[in-house]
Amino acid sequence: MSKLAVKETKKVIPWKAKIERALDVHQVVGPTWLNALRRAALEHFCALGLPTIRHEDWKYTNVAGIAEIDFQFGDEPSGTLSKLPQLPLGELGTNRLVFINGRYNRELSSLSSVPAAVKVTSLADAIRSDDPKVREHVTRYARFEDRPFVALNTALIGDGAFIEIPDGVVLDEPIHLWFGSGGNAEPVMSHPRSLILVGSRSQATIVEAYVGLNNSVYFSNAVTEVAISDAAVVDHYKLQMESERAFHVAALDVVQGRSSSFFSHNISFGGELVRNDLDAVLSGEGGECTLDGLYAAKGKQHVDNHTVIDHSSPHCSSRELYKGILDGESTAVFNGSVIVRKDAQKTDARQSNRNLLLSETAEINTKPELRILADDVKCSHGATIGQIDREALFYLCSRGIGQDEARTLLTYAFANEILERIRIKDLSTQVEETLSHSMLESALGGL
Repeated sequence: MSKLAVKETKKVIPWKAKIERALDVHQVVGPTWLNALRRAALEHFCALGLPTIRHEDWKYTNVAGIAEIDFQFGDEPSGTLSKLPQLPLGELGTNRLVFINGRYNRELSSLSSVPAAVKVTSLADAIRSDDPKVREHVTRYARFEDRPFVALNTALIGDGAFIEIPDGVVLDEPIHLWFGSGGNAEPVMSHPRSLILVGSRSQATIVEAYVGLNNSVYFSNAVTEVAISDAAVVDHYKLQMESERAFHVAALDVVQGRSSSFFSHNISFGGELVRNDLDAVLSGEGGECTLDGLYAAKGKQHVDNHTVIDHSSPHCSSRELYKGILDGESTAVFNGSVIVRKDAQKTDARQSNRNLLLSETAEINTKPELRILADDVKCSHGATIGQIDREALFYLCSRGIGQDEARTLLTYAFANEILERIRIKDLSTQVEETLSHSMLESALGGL
């Protein structure tokens, strides 16, 4: 059992009255189809309840602490405009949509170099205009019938990002989706929903950042759906830098077309309890999927990464490498599944999870999995758990490098394999600085 020792409760359905009041408000202005969808999702959420450690997918992650807090729907705190440049990732990106406690902020957003043919807007605006693409695609990829947090998000669909890139468009600049949470006197919750549609032969870089406005308690429950058409290329970054007292649950569901490429970079640093679900389906022949992840935890933080790469078509390849750095009494979970369907012959899949424990009290539960139903495939998986190499540490110290500096170098070298794959220079610098000031100082006993 995870050391996040919160008393487990049985089937819990928190905030039901608040959700129903929110749905009553939506009923006045929302389109009929969306109101029906919200109600159906609420019914599923109530039937499912929050998951407990009795559920296999949540065996090592106890979310009972989320249900015990009376979260409110948060308004935007005062002073956000002046705070933004000082916050992580606050100065990155000329093309950005900014959301504060789940609500779009036009004043802080900027779309100065987005081509006219590309639609980048808030999901709330797309819903108000009853955009047919939203109606066609929302919930098509992130199913909520057996996923309680996705059902909760769907019941409260209100705002987030909507991006539609037509066929044959190559974006020269990344699009940043910046989600700031907290900053209020009382604990708040937000449920941002994003829908990203990428046309055939198009190329785009998308950055999702989740940042705490201060060190307050809040709950962020995000869902992102990405549909990648034939021969399109998407480079996706998700950076989680929430408050150390925050609860962060997120689902990223991706469906790829024929000969498409999806590159994911999933970086998790903040949060008291973090759960990332990433499901990618290679639905067209010749697709390519790469999942890179780096998670760093200290103190009593808990971070859980669940990934699924579903090879449903032949001649596809996937590569997955997740690395974790754990210090203090922190805990982590990695559960990575690679599924090769019966007709997905000539699949080439490799998966690896590597973990570095900086203390004797840190803990990792890792479970890489292969489910292979085809017979002509090349698949491998593995996991490692270790501490800083004493021989390497001795070697550096024998060359006149102090022990603290040597530990820093070795820890950074472990993370660098992931960091060097970040293709956006300013973003890479920000991530490296955050890691240096957080986990590496913790490894030295500096925090």
